Parts: sequence; structure tokens; C-alpha cells
Amino acid sequence: MKRLTLCLLLVAGMAGAAPESSKRPVGRPGSATDSFSATDLSGISASTAVPEVDDEGAVRPTASLRPEARPKSISRIAKQREKLRAMGAICGNPDLMGDEVGRVASQVNGCGIGEAVRVRSVSGVQLSPAALMNCSTALTLNAWMRQSAIPRLKNSGGGLKAIRVIGHYSCRTRNNRPGGRISEHGKGKAIDISEFRLQDGSSITVLKDWNSKKGFEPLREMHRDACGIFGTVLGPKSDRFHQDHFHLDTARHGNGPYCR
Repeated sequence: MKRLTLCLLLVAGMAGAAPESSKRPVGRPGSATDSFSATDLSGISASTAVPEVDDEGAVRPTASLRPEARPKSISRIAKQREKLRAMGAICGNPDLMGDEVGRVASQVNGCGIGEAVRVRSVSGVQLSPAALMNCSTALTLNAWMRQSAIPRLKNSGGGLKAIRVIGHYSCRTRNNRPGGRISEHGKGKAIDISEFRLQDGSSITVLKDWNSKKGFEPLREMHRDACGIFGTVLGPKSDRFHQDHFHLDTARHGNGPYCR
């Protein structure tokens, strides 16, 4: 009887020690399953993509790792630039025709152009000869031609046909003075214009017509209009070095444009 009672007590003890939960192993603390618990995700909106976790705690990728194609807008812009380049346009502007030159290096400190272009025509107006400069200056020249030079001369000799260029890129000091500061010409930021040639074969020159009846008004208007479009504007009234041309450059001065 005592032996039977002892056996019953042993069986009851084993039953009390039996596990009450599943035999499935419990994840280690700090595993991926813990990091994506309901408590951790309470602040994430329904639209937020949450990584999926498999039975072993590994995170399944929710998006393809394959690179995405370039946006169509970028491809369209690239195609437009290639088309313009094929037509002879430069600086991404169909008003500017010429050649892409690239970097113009110089052994003189302060001279050179990072990305140079040779401009042959601006808004249909020929440059004679073609002028070497950077794109910023070319675009500024185009703005002045469209806003001032072309409309100011539309009633003179059938309109503007070409301009005579007597200065563009040149590694030199200002006014060629020894020891002076490098001119904006040496940086590809300047152009000197001496003559405006018209459709009927006639022309208006800065030297001869600054005070003439034919050139007095349009030359002064073009000179005035350039101030602000360009950073520096010099003409016959500035000094003896500019009696025969307009000097236009894109330098920026702390007190605004310098115009004489």
C-alpha cells in the first residue's frame, strides 16, 4: 500500500512539472522579431513600408534592388541638348551658334576658361570674327542683343546683320598695362564691339558715329541698356582706351554694375 501511494505521488509531480507552452523555440532577445513587435510599430503609419520577417528572424526585402531607369524628364533634356548640338547650338541655347572648345589653359595665373565656346552668331546676328568666351558671357551677350541691340537698330538700314568684334579672350592685363590686374578678357568674360553692320551694307561705328546724327541715339541707348545686363560697360566717355568700342564684361562688383 505504501509503495502504491509513493508511485502516485511521483506521477503527480511529473505532471506538475510538464511545460505549459509550445515546444517551439523562443526567439533570442534583441532579434529581428523583437525589433518589429506591435509595440515598436505603433507610431508607423499604414502607408509606411515595414519589412517582413520570416520564421527564422531574417528580414525579407520589400523592394527590388535592381537600379531604376533615369526619369523621362532627364532623358528628354539630354536628347534636346544633343539635337541642339547637332544643329551647331552651344550653351544649350538655340540662339547661340558656334563651337564647343572646352578648357582653355594658361600658364599665367588668373587667365584661362574652364569651359570655353567660340560664338559665331547670336540671335541671328553674326560675330566677325567669332569670339571665344564662357557660356555665362555668351548668354549675357544674347540677352543684350535681344533686349537692346536688335530692337534699337530695327529701323536703321534694314536692321542689324553683324557686329565687328575687336576683342574677346586674351590673356593680358587691363588696358595692357604692365603689372596691372588680369583683364576680364583673360577669363573669357569680356567682348569688345566696335561696329554694328546693317542689312543694307551700311554700318554704325563707335568711333565715327558716337556723336553723329545717325548713331547718336542708338549707340547711347545700347550703351545704357547694357548697364545691368553686363557687370561692366565702358565706352567713349570712359577713357582714351575705349574711344572706338564698347567693352562689355560679366564681372560683378560689390556696389552694382560699373558703367562709364
